[in-house]
Amino acid sequence: MKLPVLSGHEVIKALSKGGFEVARRKSSHIIMVKRTETGKVGVVVPDHREIDKGTLLEIIRQAGMTKEEFIRLTRK
Repeated sequence: MKLPVLSGHEVIKALSKGGFEVARRKSSHIIMVKRTETGKVGVVVPDHREIDKGTLLEIIRQAGMTKEEFIRLTRK
């Protein structure tokens, strides 16, 4: 499944649907956190017009999701 081209805002929207919340903002980066049974999972999302494919893959990996799960969240 091919990754869509997304902006930072669109990535934040998708992660929010997956249970993440915006914790804080530092310059052009938004830190999102999700509380789980084993603790917290943190992800840093750059607030750019277009997120690089490699950066997007790393965000998905840090969020503990598969590409398919993440793409499903972008379509809801």
